[in-house]
Amino acid sequence: MTTQPLTGKSALITGGARRIGRGIALALAQAGADVAITFRSSQAEAAETISEIEALGRRALAVACDVRSEVSVRAAIAAAVGRLGRLDIVVNNAAVFPSSPIETLSLNEWDDTFATNARGPFLVAREALPHLRAAQGRIVNIGSLGGMHPWPAHAHYCASKAALHMLTQAMAKAWAPEVSVNCVAPGWIEMEERPDEMQERFAAKTPMRRNGKVEEVAQAVLFFAAGPHFVTGQILAVDGGLGL
Repeated sequence: MTTQPLTGKSALITGGARRIGRGIALALAQAGADVAITFRSSQAEAAETISEIEALGRRALAVACDVRSEVSVRAAIAAAVGRLGRLDIVVNNAAVFPSSPIETLSLNEWDDTFATNARGPFLVAREALPHLRAAQGRIVNIGSLGGMHPWPAHAHYCASKAALHMLTQAMAKAWAPEVSVNCVAPGWIEMEERPDEMQERFAAKTPMRRNGKVEEVAQAVLFFAAGPHFVTGQILAVDGGLGL
C-alpha cells in the first residue's frame, strides 16, 4: 500500500468531528483523500477537524446532519458531493452509547438507539449508493465488540450494533460487485488522556494488556478504504483479543 493510496478519492465520515470519527477523518486525509464530515452538535470541534484536514492540503467540508432523518441525510450527501465532486468512501461512524438495565429500559431509549446506530447507517448508505456505484466505492461501518458479545447494561446498544453487523453483510451481498461493504468493530478504545478505573479494568482483561487507540481503529478503516476491493462483507474486531 502506497503512502497516499487515496489520492484523488473523496470520503464522507458521519460523526467525524471528534473522537474516533475525527481520527478516521484525519487518517483518510493523510492517505490522500478529500474529506467531508457530518456533525450534529459538535460544531466547534468540526471546524477544528476541518482546519486540520485542510492543513494537510485536502479539500474538506463539515455539514450538520441528523443521521436519523432521511431529509437531513439526503441534504448532507448532496452537500458532500457538491463540494468534493464525487464520493468514493462512506464511513458510518455516528453512534450513541447509552447504558440502562434491561428491566428499566424504556421504549424511547430502545428506539432512539436503533434510530442512530442502525437506521442512520442504512439511510446514509442508501443515499450514497448511486455515487458509490459510479466510483466503484467502499462503505465502512463502525460496529462494536458489543455487537458480538452481550453487555448486560447495554442491551439496546449491543442489539443495534449486531443489527449493523448483519446490515453490513446484507449490503455487501446486495451491492457487489460495484461496492464493497465492511465493518470495523472496536473493543475498548481509550479517548481520555488520563486512565480511569474502568479503562484500567478493561486493559487488565485484554490479552494485549492494554486498551486500543483511536489511531488503530482508523488504520483498520483505512485498510478497508484502500485495500483490495475484493474484500467485502467482513467484520474486523479491533479489540486486542478482548473478545476471545
